[in-house]
Amino acid sequence: MAGPVSLEAAQHVHEAAAAAATTAGGLYKPKALTQHEFETLKTLCEIIVPGASKGSSAEFIDLLSSQNPEMAAIYTGGIAWLDEEMKRQYHADFLTAKGEQRTEMLDKLAYRKNMTAELGPGIRFFDWARRMTVDAYYTSAAGIKDVGYMGNRALKEFKVPQEAIDYAVKRSPFA
Repeated sequence: MAGPVSLEAAQHVHEAAAAAATTAGGLYKPKALTQHEFETLKTLCEIIVPGASKGSSAEFIDLLSSQNPEMAAIYTGGIAWLDEEMKRQYHADFLTAKGEQRTEMLDKLAYRKNMTAELGPGIRFFDWARRMTVDAYYTSAAGIKDVGYMGNRALKEFKVPQEAIDYAVKRSPFA
């Protein structure tokens, strides 16, 4: 994918994921990932955006991955790298590691300044996973509700909160 997913395309994927869960008795069955990879992805999505499971972010990513071999390889390879690195450092895969161990690992992967030959694949994967999780969540009904989006409607009046004006003026070079 070259850029963000359009809202129309994202809504189509969300509908397809919901339909897949409905036909499977209410539980989504992974299409591109193994059950372990899918559970790891769900956990990772939830860490990236608390509440991501309400927006079916992991389902969204898995369904897209099932239609795109390159994307599937990014996730299967990235999750495999993450599990191996967690085992090397903490003797547990990502799912079974302690919360603070997960956080410590993701803190390393969250910043490009930590780029080394050893961490490079994980940093690139985590960057991809973050972007896709955010796209998936904030195009879902739960994510749209979370930001309070009301649709493209005309406003009779738009009022900027005074605290926002004060904040901008205080930091202005002309203040």
